[in-house]
Amino acid sequence: MADVPQVPKPLATEAEVVASEMNPPLAFLELEQQNQVAEVASLVEHDQDHHHMVVTVVEKDSPLTHAASDVAPLSVEHVTVTAPEPEDLLVNDGKPVSQALSAALEVNQEGEVEAEKTTQKEVIAESEQSNVDDEDLMKKKGPESMPSFKEESNRLKDLSDSERKALEDFKFHVQEAINSNSFIPSADNKDQENTPEGEITKIPEEIAIWGVPLMRDDRTDVILLKFLRARDFKVKEAFAMLRNTMVWRKEYKVDELVDEELEDHLEKVVFMHGSDKEGHSVCYNVYGEFQNKELYSKTFSDEEKRGKFLRWRIQFLERSIRKLDFSPGGINTIFQISDLKNSPGPGKRDLRIATRQALQLLQDNYPEFVAKQVFINVPWWYLAFYTMINPFLTQRTKSKFVFAGPSKTADTLFKYIAPEQVPIQYGGLLVDLCDCNPEFTLDDPVTELIVKPTTKQTVEIIVHEKCIIVWELRVVGWDVSYSAEFVPNVEGAYMMILQKKTKMSPKDEPVVAGSFKVSELGKILLTINNPQSKKKKLLYRFKVKPYSD
Repeated sequence: MADVPQVPKPLATEAEVVASEMNPPLAFLELEQQNQVAEVASLVEHDQDHHHMVVTVVEKDSPLTHAASDVAPLSVEHVTVTAPEPEDLLVNDGKPVSQALSAALEVNQEGEVEAEKTTQKEVIAESEQSNVDDEDLMKKKGPESMPSFKEESNRLKDLSDSERKALEDFKFHVQEAINSNSFIPSADNKDQENTPEGEITKIPEEIAIWGVPLMRDDRTDVILLKFLRARDFKVKEAFAMLRNTMVWRKEYKVDELVDEELEDHLEKVVFMHGSDKEGHSVCYNVYGEFQNKELYSKTFSDEEKRGKFLRWRIQFLERSIRKLDFSPGGINTIFQISDLKNSPGPGKRDLRIATRQALQLLQDNYPEFVAKQVFINVPWWYLAFYTMINPFLTQRTKSKFVFAGPSKTADTLFKYIAPEQVPIQYGGLLVDLCDCNPEFTLDDPVTELIVKPTTKQTVEIIVHEKCIIVWELRVVGWDVSYSAEFVPNVEGAYMMILQKKTKMSPKDEPVVAGSFKVSELGKILLTINNPQSKKKKLLYRFKVKPYSD
């Protein structure tokens, strides 16, 4: 008889309910109604971890003839997954930055003082509303709908004639400044200006930024285009911006700062984790961490501490930028996520001062490093501030912004980032190995399924050879029941309960994991009962390991 191990549950916080409609990602689809049946079938083969897997998905949707014990009648939705045979698995054992953007607190624009006068009673009353109320506010008071920002190409062939001409003019000015050693004003430069004609002058020094020497290769084009785009391709303004940036970097000793050992007590406030669907590194800014009074005081309570915070942010940003690819076809921007859940409100003066300083430095010295800026768990007060500063933002800046209230957070992130790349606290399955199931990595893709209202969803894993099946799954927001069984192929054999039917609430562990040693052929059934009137999102993945006695 097969062993039945315990089903471990990883530790993490719970994300909000996702309410988006999404088609099943795999091919074989069968919809069965009470009076009609429509069937579409397809077999999908895809290469995973250097071996071929054949996956067959079958969905059945039909109302049950009887009601569940405590809910309305459930329809049944079925998913069948055929696991790969172990010999196929053993053929090849494959192995299955950041711009510290403070934009999440852009309350530090002109008008912040007036905004601070908003009564605290209004803020508290709004923040205590339900998620539904939050979404209503997003619709009523949220940012206007704008075309989504699309990153421009940095390849010369894709630039317009006027853009190419501006780039060439910009490069001419940069090269001229390098040759004359006048890029960064200094006493030596002034002495050189007075050198009699015919005498040997100082050899031009190399000018580099973000680890890239200027005018050495085509990476220069990518960097200069950032400054040009930040100044609407006005060459003189772009050159002045670049020169001012170089002067600031020398005065601030940025290159030396990169290698300094700074106190790192903000690792939970700003961190890089995973990548989006286009390959951008993702930076998370978690402002709710500053609700910790000790952390807040340690970071912002006086000018000296705010200065150290600023140096830490610049160092974090510089280290992240130096990992980017500045070749013309490379990824040289960062996907920014600002989590505003429990973020300190506009009354925190010290935080406003620090943020204003950081914003100014970022705007002046780090142009065009944000691919997308997504604000999640957005509270009412932030939308009010955004409305105030909206007229002062450029269309280009606003087109990079995406806002999501608490109940739309996971749904919004999944539009841009695969679930296996989204941290567990935001609805995905990305965890540190020490925190959860070490069986899965970023290379193990997740299947997404919509569990319709009052529907029973079953994932059926059919096993053809002795092996070990390992799985993990979650339903974002839960409020469903979960169970797992093994059904042997032998006629008359007893079904084995791997996980008895359990009601899962939003406060339960967000991910459940399990494994089963299959010593006799059969199938594993992972079942989700959704008695709610809202659809739910199911995320799951599994892998097959060789059988061992």
